[in-house]
Amino acid sequence: MDSVLRAAAIYLVLLVLFKIAGRRSLAELTTFDLVLLMVIGEATQQALLGDDFSLTNAVLVIITLIAIDIGFSLVKLRSRGFSRVLDGGPTIVVEHGKVLHERLKRARMDESDILEAARSAQGIVQIDQIQFAILERNGKISVIPYQ
Repeated sequence: MDSVLRAAAIYLVLLVLFKIAGRRSLAELTTFDLVLLMVIGEATQQALLGDDFSLTNAVLVIITLIAIDIGFSLVKLRSRGFSRVLDGGPTIVVEHGKVLHERLKRARMDESDILEAARSAQGIVQIDQIQFAILERNGKISVIPYQ
């Protein structure tokens, strides 16, 4: 039972921490982000298993984590509010060629991030060519140019 409680506690802590850390897609991870995730994984493994490194305990921990994840995904399907709390929603960061600096600041982004997405997706090189830029729930930036 101790392993199940540990797994549930670690899952919730990581959920909150990654929610606070903000959205970033896997394609945008820096080398430091990758190293940080590996260190977090190792620390999490130690916290989850404690002194019991048996196969049974490891399987129990894995089953608990997956069950919690499936449970949350089912609740998110039924509750739009719960889904919004966990996953957030899309955020408009450029509107009619004007950068919304406060939203960029909250997302810990800058104009160069928007321009990079605009260049790669649409071949756009200036902010004033963008009708909307939207930070999606998955961390990617969608760019809608003026027609």
